[in-house]
Amino acid sequence: MRKKENLSLPTVTSTYAGEASSDYIAAALLSAKTLDQGNVEIHPNVKYKEVIQKLDVAGIVQDASCDFATSGSVAITETILEPKELQVNLELCKQNFLDSWEAVSMGYSAFDEIPRNFTDYLISYVGGKVAEATEQSIWDGAIGNGSFLGFEERITASTGAAAFKPAQSGSVDRPNGTVDKDNVVQILTEVVDAIPSAVYGKEDTVIYVGTKVLKAWQSSQSGQVNIGSFNSQLNVGEKPLNFQGIEIIHAPGMSDNTIIAGQKSNFHFGTGLMSDYNEVRVLDMADIDGSQNFRVIMRYTAGTAIGFTNEVAGFNLL
Repeated sequence: MRKKENLSLPTVTSTYAGEASSDYIAAALLSAKTLDQGNVEIHPNVKYKEVIQKLDVAGIVQDASCDFATSGSVAITETILEPKELQVNLELCKQNFLDSWEAVSMGYSAFDEIPRNFTDYLISYVGGKVAEATEQSIWDGAIGNGSFLGFEERITASTGAAAFKPAQSGSVDRPNGTVDKDNVVQILTEVVDAIPSAVYGKEDTVIYVGTKVLKAWQSSQSGQVNIGSFNSQLNVGEKPLNFQGIEIIHAPGMSDNTIIAGQKSNFHFGTGLMSDYNEVRVLDMADIDGSQNFRVIMRYTAGTAIGFTNEVAGFNLL
């Protein structure tokens, strides 16, 4: 039996600020599934604000002539991407994490990369929690403490998002206003029907769904004999994530009973990964107050924007 060693740690006061902290902040933010898989447009290095310009041209083609004659119209509008400053101020007792870290450092773990020291382990743990909060805010976030405005609220608040609406009365049976395995196919059909013609068929047009809708979709397909050339009965587990040829993307941060369709390039996330707003500090409080506490301090920015809300389709079945 291995002798229990003294688990006290040397005093560690680590500071990662500015560019040096970017790897830690990036790991925390980009571990959110929506960002990690590149399912929206990501804008790093946004110091304060970034202007997303939208160009709309119409009627520019005309009959040929010897003269230069302007035709059609060109409209340039702007959407402002302004990441919000956020922070983590957390105090943790090292004794609650030492056994776990010791196991990880000896290789008894499923971690792809073993943290080099206790400080890195603590950052990875807190970073995972930051990733969860970031994913939630990207989709279902509201203006408030510890959150930023997400895509759902932006669509709901926009007058240009008429296609994003509650359930159509009498259209589909929706007990208690929820999506389930019996109505998910019809609801997805309505969403696809609402996709603007200018968006439908574009290479990056996708359907975003939350976990509940994804489960309903998988359940609805489990009982099907043939779906196109795909035989569901002969394939156990997850079924192909597409509907009428449009890719279905799982967005864990989306609220229940919500479906959003549009181009990936129309959804924007901004952060200042390399800016001076980034800061990660881990402070061992032993030499300061004699306690066994570690303080973790993170400062970063995050925010969303939608280019054309009138090119988004979906339903919010509350």
